[in-house]
Amino acid sequence: MATRDALQLAHERELDLVEVAPTAVPPVCRLLDYGKFRYLQTKREREARKGRRSTELAEVRLGPTISQHDLAAKVEKIKELLGEGAKVRVAVRFRGREITHPELGVKILRNVAETLKELSKLERPPAMEGRFLFIQLSPHGQPEPVRAGQGAGQESDAEAQDA
Repeated sequence: MATRDALQLAHERELDLVEVAPTAVPPVCRLLDYGKFRYLQTKREREARKGRRSTELAEVRLGPTISQHDLAAKVEKIKELLGEGAKVRVAVRFRGREITHPELGVKILRNVAETLKELSKLERPPAMEGRFLFIQLSPHGQPEPVRAGQGAGQESDAEAQDA
């Protein structure tokens, strides 16, 4: 069909002429309501995004002099993130001369790991990276590699106690 005829037909039906495959010979076009098409397309994209997990690794930062109440609030946030299935990196940020006492950060991180051992497993023990001391926790629900002769549940509890 000629382009002029296709445009006239689209105008008569109060639709849009949309080029679907511009590289085809001859180019392929469709008659459709383009506004409705875009609306449905964005709606489908939104639904698809809703199903995906938005963050694979979340980070929660603490200070070495954090109070017990503030630490409890951060632990609740970590529980929420773990419940959503995200891995959580818990970092203690040292500022100024605080870096001379990394044992304070290790103590806080061990406390957090001990508090959350029912919901998560310790994936990385405390490690220093620049001015940050961090651990990484992952939810229990994630599959882990099973070594020959060991059960998956027994392995994670032993690792959490060793760290």
